[in-house]
Amino acid sequence: MPLLDDSLRARLATGEDDLRAVQRLRYDVFVDELGAGGDGVDHATRREGDRFDPHAEHLLLEDRRTGRVLGAYRLMTDAAARTTGGFYGEGEYDLSRLRAAGLPLLELGRSCLAREARGGPGMHLIWREIGRLVAERNIGLVFGVASFPGTDPAALRVPLAWLGRERLAPPALRPRALGPTAAPLDPDPGAPAPAREAAAAMPALLKAYLRLGAWVGEGAWVDHAFGTTDVCVVLDAARVPAAARARYAA
Repeated sequence: MPLLDDSLRARLATGEDDLRAVQRLRYDVFVDELGAGGDGVDHATRREGDRFDPHAEHLLLEDRRTGRVLGAYRLMTDAAARTTGGFYGEGEYDLSRLRAAGLPLLELGRSCLAREARGGPGMHLIWREIGRLVAERNIGLVFGVASFPGTDPAALRVPLAWLGRERLAPPALRPRALGPTAAPLDPDPGAPAPAREAAAAMPALLKAYLRLGAWVGEGAWVDHAFGTTDVCVVLDAARVPAAARARYAA
């Protein structure tokens, strides 16, 4: 069944049924399609979840005609992070500089779309709703990890180096990758990192963040459970270009 613009809506989850639907979609995308594993994968119920889910808000993309959830994004506010002992991203990055900035924080994560919703209006609807929530809640900084497929940073040298040279967050807002799976973005500063080659290797979601003016933190973080190499994206809501604001205005 083809998806029509008026058949889709983005809304916040309202209960356990919505959360289970989101977790089933994440299983379909992250586990079945991308091969992710880890403690949060429940093969018996075909759901992917973790300890942050019950405390977070979940923005979902819904087909009005069938009620099926076709997209999802997890949102964690400062208040939610306090109930869980921190943000999800603090398992990968030192976020103390973001906390010290004194601005309301919003962490985005677990973004996914069902196959049939890709390439259409779905992600635009989700981003429009995120934009509305950021404005309504006076969010100052939006952040989260964005993932490259694969766990070998050397194979991602060009895009990672370009990010480190061109989009590194200012020191006062710069997360830092932690632990034994942290890897430098630019271990060989003398090696070329052409912008065109870097752009060709960027995941679509990361490109979207960059178009909004996002920076990245110091270092990449290899997530072996999910089979990805992550970067920490930081977006100053006040710096989003006017054209982008207009595009995602409700």
